[in-house]
Amino acid sequence: MWRALQHLFHRPALRLGLMRDARGPCRNPRFVSFLAQSNRKRLDTDFHDAVLRGRRFARQALLALLIGGCAWVALESARALTVF
Repeated sequence: MWRALQHLFHRPALRLGLMRDARGPCRNPRFVSFLAQSNRKRLDTDFHDAVLRGRRFARQALLALLIGGCAWVALESARALTVF
């Protein structure tokens, strides 16, 4: 469980733009230029960025839900303890 959470919230040491991204060839400007010159279908790099933004939003929503759930459990536990 801990390893899955670490993998989910892992941030790379170098942000995009400082170093070539090894996740795909679409980040390499020479490769994109080659595709544009060879009359191939253009690759939608904005879609990849949108997917990354969506994943970040999903992680933040999951974290907010987790924190809210923990707060709710703590509140209900405190209410139950005050009854006794």
